[in-house]
Amino acid sequence: MNQAVYESPLSSRYASDQMQYIFSPDKKFSTWRRLWIALARAEMELGLPVTQEQVDELTAHITDIDYELAAQKERELRHDVMAHIHTYGAQCPKAMPIIHLGATSCYVGDNTDVIIMREGLSLVRDKLVRVIHALSGFADKYKSLPTLGFTHFQAAQLVTVGKRATLWMNELLQDLGEVEYRISTLRLLGCKGTTGTQASFLELFEGDHEKCKELDRRIALEMGFEGTVPVSGQTYSRKVDAAVLATLSGIAQSACKFATDVRLLCHLKEVEEPFERSQIGSSAMPYKRNPMRCERICSLARYVIADAANPAYTAATQWFERTLDDSANKRISVPEAFLAVDAILNIYENVASGLVVHEKVIERHILEELPFMASENIMMDAVKRGGDRQQLHERIRVHSLEAGRNVKEFGLANNLIDLLVADPLFGMSREELLAHMEPAQYIGRCPEQVTEFLAGCVQPVLEAHLSVLSDEAVELKV
Repeated sequence: MNQAVYESPLSSRYASDQMQYIFSPDKKFSTWRRLWIALARAEMELGLPVTQEQVDELTAHITDIDYELAAQKERELRHDVMAHIHTYGAQCPKAMPIIHLGATSCYVGDNTDVIIMREGLSLVRDKLVRVIHALSGFADKYKSLPTLGFTHFQAAQLVTVGKRATLWMNELLQDLGEVEYRISTLRLLGCKGTTGTQASFLELFEGDHEKCKELDRRIALEMGFEGTVPVSGQTYSRKVDAAVLATLSGIAQSACKFATDVRLLCHLKEVEEPFERSQIGSSAMPYKRNPMRCERICSLARYVIADAANPAYTAATQWFERTLDDSANKRISVPEAFLAVDAILNIYENVASGLVVHEKVIERHILEELPFMASENIMMDAVKRGGDRQQLHERIRVHSLEAGRNVKEFGLANNLIDLLVADPLFGMSREELLAHMEPAQYIGRCPEQVTEFLAGCVQPVLEAHLSVLSDEAVELKV
């Protein structure tokens, strides 16, 4: 690494080697060559003056790209596609006359972008499945462990630790559905020409419209796609990029929600992200265990969410059949969104696989709030014993205010049960009142909801993607 030259932290610190290769120059330019071969082969098969020898020559040089010559040619020609045509032609002199025959630059540029985005989405899909798998084990393990539920970050009715995890997973399943939809609906641009009319190919095929359509079909088939876009200008609609990044933004939103919840739970000392033996939480405060990984998820997620505005603006400002103000922006915005989401999912899986639950702390927090939560059940029990519901309600209200004041103003323990024991209107012993203080009575259907969700929603997804699951731990760069 040249320390005197800027390098994106997404490459040096965060994204996986797999995702980096998908968006690497080598992947891009070798895909250009595959597209030129697909074009030449289809043109040959449809009767144009292209020979098998020329196709074979092109095929022999897909990956051995002379990048120095390509850079030299681009400096001379100020055109990246023409630079690579000349570079390819230098290696394939027999095929040089037919490389890029009838095509415009977007033939290689746009088709490659679609191919690369599809591969990137496939990797994202696999990582989403791995995160869901990690959370499913956590949810099942803690499906019956009561914990305080929060609304407005104020203590509310009890839930369970596992049930809360299903909320994170449910959003990821939505994201997975979006990713799979994007993968299934992506189409190549195909061979549409300079304004999308296929005029150059119609000329080459001497007015044969069917051969123009067949050319598109054969290229799509060779590149592994069901088809090409039905109509276009010179480019595929930039709404495609906007839709893909909106999907990535959705993943970032879900991950940020998870990471924020864990950060808050870490503050409460109830649940923590994994913390390694030699890890340092703070340079100044040695005792600290900051939720650094979840903070990193939130930080990268914020970048992706903001970055998703780029292709949206680009799509909105394209002129007629083609304008070039998309190019520089999409070279940056699309790859970096993928690299950032890749990093987010790497961290997410790492955290989800090693969450630490402090059950005694959770229990203490529950017991601090449970007397208030149990008050309705206590009131109903007292009514069954002959009490007046309205009088009992008022007494509990008064006692709850006093108990709350003791906690908030004097730092004392919650003494609501003591106050109710001493109130003759209730006529209940301490043991009878404490019988209402079992947390499991207040978690509703949480365990059953977790079991049903895992069986009905999660397990089918995991079974459909068994090949991407493994026991290997996720290794983070930093």
